[in-house]
Formats: sequence, C-alpha cells, structure tokens
Amino acid sequence: MSKLKSWVSFTLVSLFVLSFVGGVHAQKEKDKDKVSQDPMSNPRKVTPELKQAYKRWLENDVAYIITKEEQRAFKALQTDEERENFIENFWRRRDPDPDTEENEYREEYYERIAYANEKFTSGIPGWKTDRGRIYITWGKPDGIESHPSGGSYERPSWEGGGSTSTYPFETWFYRHLDGVGDGIEIEFVDPTGSGEYRIARDASDKDALKYVPGAGLTLSEQMGLSSKVDRITGNGQARQIFGQRLQDTPFERLTTIANLQRPPQVKFSDLQSSLSDSPVIDKNPLDFDLRVDFFRQSEDRVIATFTIQTDNKELQFSDDGSGISTAGMNIFGRITAVSGKRSGIFEDSVTANATAQELAELISKKSVYQKAVALTPGTYKVDVVVRDVKSGNRGIVNKGFDVPRYDDKKLSTSSLILATKLRQTDETDIGARFVIGGAKVIPSLDGIFKRGSEVGLYLQVYNAGIDQTTLRPAVDVEYILTKDGKQILKQPEDWKGLSDSSQRLTLARLLPTTSLEPGVYDIKVVTRDRTSGQVIENKGSFTITS
Repeated sequence: MSKLKSWVSFTLVSLFVLSFVGGVHAQKEKDKDKVSQDPMSNPRKVTPELKQAYKRWLENDVAYIITKEEQRAFKALQTDEERENFIENFWRRRDPDPDTEENEYREEYYERIAYANEKFTSGIPGWKTDRGRIYITWGKPDGIESHPSGGSYERPSWEGGGSTSTYPFETWFYRHLDGVGDGIEIEFVDPTGSGEYRIARDASDKDALKYVPGAGLTLSEQMGLSSKVDRITGNGQARQIFGQRLQDTPFERLTTIANLQRPPQVKFSDLQSSLSDSPVIDKNPLDFDLRVDFFRQSEDRVIATFTIQTDNKELQFSDDGSGISTAGMNIFGRITAVSGKRSGIFEDSVTANATAQELAELISKKSVYQKAVALTPGTYKVDVVVRDVKSGNRGIVNKGFDVPRYDDKKLSTSSLILATKLRQTDETDIGARFVIGGAKVIPSLDGIFKRGSEVGLYLQVYNAGIDQTTLRPAVDVEYILTKDGKQILKQPEDWKGLSDSSQRLTLARLLPTTSLEPGVYDIKVVTRDRTSGQVIENKGSFTITS
C-alpha cells in the first residue's frame, strides 16, 4: 500500500513537472512571435545615410527649387547611379534649351548662389538669408528701392501717411513671377542693424517708432481715428480710409510670401505638352500673328527673329485693387529642324498695364513679343502656343520656314522690316528685345498704320562693294512707293542712316504718311551693286487708315 501511494505521488509530481516544462516551452514559442516591448532588443531598420555630396546637393544646392515630390523620389533612390541620373534629369527638366551643350538655367542658378553669398552674408551665409532665398529662387529683381540707413520717412497714402523714422529697408520689384503674380513688391527690413534684412510681413515692420508712444503717427492716428494698437492687431480701419492697396492687406501679403516660398514650377510645361498632345480646343481660342525674319550673323549662322503679336482686345484685363488693370500672356515656342531634331525653345511672359483712364486706348493697341535665335541654314518648323494668363484661352500657330544661306561673295540682304518703331539704340536698350544691330526695331505684323504716323523701313545689305574714291558703298539704293500700280514716291538712299561696315550696310528710314491718302501701298527697295552689277529687290506692303 505504501508502495502504491509512493508510486501515485511520484506520478503526480512527474505530471506536474512535465506540465510546467511544457508550459514554459509553449510560452517561449509564443514569445518568439511577439515583438519585444523593449525597443533596445528589437532589430533596427536603418536607412543608409546619404553621402555628404548628395546630402549637400539636396539640402543646400537645390533646397529652394526642388519640389516635395522630387525630394521624396530622391530620398527613395538606392544607388549612387540612380541619384546621378536623377540629378541630371532634374536640371534637364529646367533647361530652357535642351539641345545645346550648356544648361543655361543651371549655370545662372549657381551664379545666383555665388552672388547671394557675396552680397547678403551677415553672420549667416548669404544663401540662407531672406534676400538670398528670393534672389536665388526668382532671380534678379526688375527694380530695387534701397534705404540702407533708414531714417526719416514719409509714408505713402496706402501705408497710412504721416512721417516717421525707419530701420534700414529695401523694396524689390518684380513685374511678373509665375505662380506668384504681377507687380510683386517685396520689402526687406534690417531691424537689428546687422545687415541681415528680413522679409516684412507688414508695411509697419520697418517703422522704428512703432512701439514709441505718440511718435511716428499715421494721419488717422493723428486725427484720433485709430491708435497704434490697431497696427499691431491688424485692425486696418484707418488705412482703408486713406486708400490701402489690396496687395498691402495682411491676407494678400501673407499669400504672396507663402507663394514666394514655394519652388518655381517648371515653366509652361503645360503649354509644351499642348504642342505634342491633341490640338487646343478652347471656346475662345486666342488669336495671334507670327512672323519670322532673318539676319546674317556669320558664314554659317543666321539670326532668326520670331515676332508674336496679338490685339489687346484678345486679352482679359483685370484690376487687382490698385487701380491698375493688367493683362498678360504666356508664350512657349519650339523650333524643329526638318530632320526632327529640336533646334531650340523659347518661353516668356508679356504683360500690359493701364490705369482706368488709359484702359480703353490700351485695348485698341497690340502686344508684341520677339525672340532671336541663332540657326544654321536649312528647313525648319516652329510651333508656338500662347495663353492668356487671366482667361486661360490658348492659341497655336505652326509655321515652316527656310533659313537662307548667305554666300560671302554675293550681294544679299536681310528680311525687309516694316516697323511701328525704328530708332538708334541707347543705354536703356542693353539686353532688351527688338534690338537688331544698332537699331531698335519693332515690326508691324499686320502692316496697318494710322495716317500721320511714320512707317519704319529696315534692311541690312551684305557684301556690298566699296567705292575706293569716295570710300562710300558702291551700291545704289532706291525706295519706290506705289499705290494701285501708280508710283507715289521714289527716293534714293543717301547713306546717312545706320550703315556700319562694308560687310553689313544698314538701311533705316522713317517714311512720313501725313500726305498719304488712306489705302494699301506697296514699297519696293531696289539695291544695285555698281561693282558686280547685282540687283536685289525687297518688297512689302502696308495700309494707311484715317
């Protein structure tokens, strides 16, 4: 009996031990399937850190212009080869002329960084300052109003009027910034006198007497209509009385500042896609004219000018609240050789502004844009799409053209231009459009002139002989004007115009129209080389209206 009790006891103990061991083993198996609550014991997921060069490119070089989508895509790349390809494509998407060896945008961008570091450094690198950021992102402003010492300041009416004293400040002006707007004014203030100008959220940020009781009052504060507290709280009642501009309201200022912080979009990429996708189907397609002219540059290069003109009545004008009505058009052009190779692109904006009194007259006029591109002789096609900024209406023109080959041993001429404006250039024309040689030439694409205005005639003559006795061109030129087949005027060239060398003679004449009756006129410029006997005729026509 005692043996039986002993055996039962042993069996129970054995079962208990087995049960305990089995439970421990099962618990361990369960624990394997659970993630430890101790973070130090969990396996770490480590993303390999970017090499310093790529990190610097992402966080320093392109910090202001790379989009969030591009950032995410770049950070997701696994190999250096992928990153190099990404960087190459990043700049290519922003290249204004991908068919040239240089990337003009990238070169200008790094020049902006160097300029910012040179001019705006003040305790922190120039590229990190507010002025540096705006300059690097948007380029050189169209104008700067600088007050480097601050001091006495007469507020304009939209800032409340009255006299005060200011910290050093600057105002930058941009005529147009894509994605931001037109007539952009950006104010920078240096309240510490350290040289670090900070972007102003409000016009009163530059007021050094803002927090001094009874000093530097606005007109409304002097009249008791408001107090300085209103400026701090943003009440704005008094400033509205004295004509605050819409762009100076707190909401508009903050909106503009927010838009300035965004990376610029790849310019007019939607316009470019409309050239390769289906034709434009707008309810009111934008109507415009396109003209291509040619001027010899060298033995194997020709300057082709692409002039675009539209009636202002085709554009939508709107007032932004400042009393100035503005309209604009975005332009994208693509030049393709007969082989299919792209030979260049151009993209730009044209704006027109007028007061309420000037608006009716401006709408009756035209907006003109011109781009000059150097091409080799051959057959090409240009596709141009123009969009009205306000309405979104678009239009497309496709035009084939032949770039002439200028033989350096034969008498030849450029295109004959009938111009609405023709004059010699001055310092204000440096880097401007419509400059050909030493002349400012704005072509008339429809050839319509009001009676009393002058018709500009512009022509370049190449490889003309020189009279060794008089050292004048051995070339006779006559201007012949006819109407309904009847000769009205015949006038020789006296070479007192813009002639510059025997390799290129410039004919520039203004034809008065006061004595001309309304109607259609034909103009012919006949060039005869007395040395070689060669004769070239250039023809054009224009209309005189009353």
